[in-house]
Amino acid sequence: MTEIYLIRHTQAEGNLYRMMQGHWDGDVTDLGKLQIQALAERFRSVHIDAVYASDLYRAQLTASAITVPHRLPLHTELRLREINLGPWETQFFANIFAEQPEAAYYFIHDPERWQIDGAETFRQVTERAYPALEEIARRHEGQSVAVVSHGVTIRCLLSKILGIDLRDAKDLPICGNTAVSHLLWDGSRFTADYVNDSSHLAGLSVPAWQHNIDLRHEIFDPATDPAYYKACYAGAWEAAHGSLAGFDPAPYYDAALKHHRDYPGAVLKFYAGDKPVGLADLDTRRGAHAGYGWITLLYLEPAYRRQGYGIQLLARADRCYQALGRRSLRLHVAEENRAAAAFYRHWGFRQLSEESCGGGKLLLMEKALGGTRYV
Repeated sequence: MTEIYLIRHTQAEGNLYRMMQGHWDGDVTDLGKLQIQALAERFRSVHIDAVYASDLYRAQLTASAITVPHRLPLHTELRLREINLGPWETQFFANIFAEQPEAAYYFIHDPERWQIDGAETFRQVTERAYPALEEIARRHEGQSVAVVSHGVTIRCLLSKILGIDLRDAKDLPICGNTAVSHLLWDGSRFTADYVNDSSHLAGLSVPAWQHNIDLRHEIFDPATDPAYYKACYAGAWEAAHGSLAGFDPAPYYDAALKHHRDYPGAVLKFYAGDKPVGLADLDTRRGAHAGYGWITLLYLEPAYRRQGYGIQLLARADRCYQALGRRSLRLHVAEENRAAAAFYRHWGFRQLSEESCGGGKLLLMEKALGGTRYV
């Protein structure tokens, strides 16, 4: 009997940012690195003869939880990749569900009917991934093998192994990050001992706020609603300085008009459902010569602060500037705005310098952008 430990990759940027990441090869998050450590501990005393993984970075790094302590080579297998999402790659969940609700519904609830131009179907994923898994099992007859793959790909494999049609998606698990499914191969077919087990993550669960509402965005032309832009900037000023003393919205509004003209998509308005909840303003010209992207404003309504929504705004800046080929993000934070400074530090920003401004100090902060790519 051959044992296959089928493992989903650890948390990656796309999971955190709440966006589609099929063949987009993003980085692993800090939580993802902790999940890898927990996975390594789970397999520390488990005998493993070979390790395979998709060639995408998030899968290969997850596989290191087993290859490193067991001193095994990693075999990469392109057929174990995630589904190719075509035009949905790097699109945010909430935008897809708002703009293409029928297709989004099929993707989750009726995968057999999901099909968009330029993307693989679930059937096509099964047709490439299942033979790869069979070949691995035959190659390692009587041994124990770890195989690291992706959410949709594993769902397709389990559909075939468990005999659950893709039309009955409600009965198919969506495995969590680093969740393990234990499969047995008798030489002709697979059976499942257990599926989607993440008991090794006890005490290290995904924070509850990451299950909150996904925010959608719209390109926002400040000229269409000057009052909203100015109100957001006033709210950001008050949060930073404790009052509106010294605040003049005119120069910030004028700059936003220019940012929108320079790069449609530089100013974004965010919604939770149909409720406006925030704004992002990016100055895409600033820093272009030096390879960084400048964030002028990230603003959330008070009711949505300290609940984890801020990362969804920051994700848009990340994606915009990576698409423009920038190497880092930069911004200013008022020294007295400790909550904002803590937020940016938590998400990887470091302080570069201090600047005097109007009797106070501004902290210049920077975050490196990963070298993400399509492969």
